[in-house]
Amino acid sequence: MTIGILKEPNDKRVSLVPSTLKKFKVENVEFWIQEGAGSQASYLDAKYEKYGKVTDREDVLKNADILVTINPIPAEELSKVKKGALLVAVFSPFQNENLITRIKELGLQAASLDMIPRTTIAQTMDILSSMASIAGYRAVLLAATELPGFFPMMITAAGSIKPCKVLVLGAGVAGLQAVATARRLGAIVEAFDVRAAAKEEVESLGAKFVEVPGAIDKRDAGGYAVEQTPEFMARQQEEVQLRAASSDVVITTAQILGKKAPILLTKETVERMKPGSIVIDLAASSGGNCELSQDKKTIVHKGVKIIGNSHLPSDMPRDASYFFSNNAANYLKLIIKDGKLNLDLNNQIIEKTLVTRD
Repeated sequence: MTIGILKEPNDKRVSLVPSTLKKFKVENVEFWIQEGAGSQASYLDAKYEKYGKVTDREDVLKNADILVTINPIPAEELSKVKKGALLVAVFSPFQNENLITRIKELGLQAASLDMIPRTTIAQTMDILSSMASIAGYRAVLLAATELPGFFPMMITAAGSIKPCKVLVLGAGVAGLQAVATARRLGAIVEAFDVRAAAKEEVESLGAKFVEVPGAIDKRDAGGYAVEQTPEFMARQQEEVQLRAASSDVVITTAQILGKKAPILLTKETVERMKPGSIVIDLAASSGGNCELSQDKKTIVHKGVKIIGNSHLPSDMPRDASYFFSNNAANYLKLIIKDGKLNLDLNNQIIEKTLVTRD
């Protein structure tokens, strides 16, 4: 069986790194790697050559039984893939139905790593949590770079500066990492989440938890937010507006599986924020938590800078690739038995991830 690794278009990461290939002790499996696949993440071809065949992209596409990528292979290249091959990537199937249909028409199979259940048994494969942790960390560093002031309190002979105030909306993996990083940089941090379980985690990191009563809290939502009632949304908007108006940085992370991200920061709220304030919207690719966000774009509205970026892990490609690689390898070990593909639909993880089959 041949597992192919391709260079990611418009992404500095790579799906599998050399150290993972070294530890991948599965018989009758070989790796074919596109030339330069890991170069932007500091993983050079010389390292890959120790554990597989480094060749050109066309060669990998037409010979691999399993193609592992982070982003889906471009639609125009799908016809070059070996018929019956399994594509393993982050397909976001709810947002990319046309792509999934095309894959099915070409006789290919697809497994979407973002559909792995966020359960204890699947933790070692949970790419969403791995990438969210990096995004939360990177979001705070980006905010600190863009903010026209300090994060920590500064007491100098030239005067004293108060610590900046950071508001984090959504206290999942990304949100909690943002809270922890902002606290380490000396900011005063508040965090909001509809899940009651997040309160203890937020407070353990030294931040204040903002409570809005009446939230719908589903424990089986896999770390995602769930849709709320109009009455709760109104109370939430009022509380968020109050907190955001006094914040220097707002980081938003809330997403709902398979649906548009909820609007937590309205245009009116942004207009009440102080000039020079920063909004980092990590949910921009699914519609954004800020009403004014545009994915992969930075805009300034009434003196407030709004950065819509759901792709921050690509800005830390070395370690993001390492995390993704380990998660993906654990998934591959689950679906490969004795050098053959074993897509057992009785296994909950396999059943949830397969978006096309046969």
